[in-house]
Amino acid sequence: MNFNRKLAEGKPLSLVQFKAEWNGASQIISMIYDDLAQSYKGMVDFHVIDFEKETDLSHALGVTEVPTILFFRSGQIIDHAIGLTPKNVLIAKIEMALNNTNGK
Repeated sequence: MNFNRKLAEGKPLSLVQFKAEWNGASQIISMIYDDLAQSYKGMVDFHVIDFEKETDLSHALGVTEVPTILFFRSGQIIDHAIGLTPKNVLIAKIEMALNNTNGK
């Protein structure tokens, strides 16, 4: 299944983390991201993409630095977080996106 179809057919909200193993900020965000994936299990789809292995996808989505987290609804980017984003900011972005999804 291709990436766009997976996002379109998944939960109403999907998060995609672009990271690189060598990048310290990516490692820090990965711990936060994994924690959020547990907290929002069943409500949000969480995906992880290796920035260096999936260069075509990274470029197609405009990802130029890691870590980057893209927020998708129905296959469309609705929000993003770049760099070391605090957990409370990510939670606020997820909650806002979920509330916008559930309100429709």
